[in-house]
Amino acid sequence: QLQLVESGGGSVKAGGSLRLSCVASGSTYCMGWFRQAPGKEREGVATIYTNVNKSYYAASVKGRFTISRDYSRNTVYLQMNTLKPEDTAMYYCAAETDLPCRVLSASSQYWGQGTQVSVSS
Repeated sequence: QLQLVESGGGSVKAGGSLRLSCVASGSTYCMGWFRQAPGKEREGVATIYTNVNKSYYAASVKGRFTISRDYSRNTVYLQMNTLKPEDTAMYYCAAETDLPCRVLSASSQYWGQGTQVSVSS
């Protein structure tokens, strides 16, 4: 059973930055993040593949967020810049151990406990 542990959430003002981290307990096919705001559906944010140098983003965060990973530490990062109040949500690290990668559809097989991101105007 893959375990994912997130860290790095917090509260910032609009225009600020935060970096989220997630450590996986084992190997993965892809990793990434989805988020869920109160009263809203889950939204895939970004994903990165393990064996292929490819990453994908939701249109709502493209150009502001950057996903990266440290293979030696089984860790994925989400650098979030120019944050907006509408980015406020619980952010969950997500992963698959085999294809298909469903992180961007927010329906992956594994996810963590979540870390809160709050952006004030």
